[in-house]
Amino acid sequence: MRQFDVYANPSRTTRKAYPFIVDIQSDIISDIATRIVVPLGRKADFKSEELKRLTPTIEYEGEELLLLVPQVASIPAKVLKTPIGSLSHLRDEIVSALDFAITGI
Repeated sequence: MRQFDVYANPSRTTRKAYPFIVDIQSDIISDIATRIVVPLGRKADFKSEELKRLTPTIEYEGEELLLLVPQVASIPAKVLKTPIGSLSHLRDEIVSALDFAITGI
């Protein structure tokens, strides 16, 4: 598992609203049974959640999605199967949003 890999949301109950999740956990923390993830929600469904610095817009698979940093969570690593993509090219934007959530800067 690699930091910023994208996975299909393994939860059938939330998959419609959050089709993808992004693994934000550092690669050096691989010995624990969980992964820290942030959901990607369809921008059209989360207009009221759009805060440029906290929930940046991500284009993935031709769709505008919001990186919903306030909904950061951990999930069992075993439910994450094969990654379907990567957002490593957006590392700076993702880390900035996480930093803003934690420090306000």
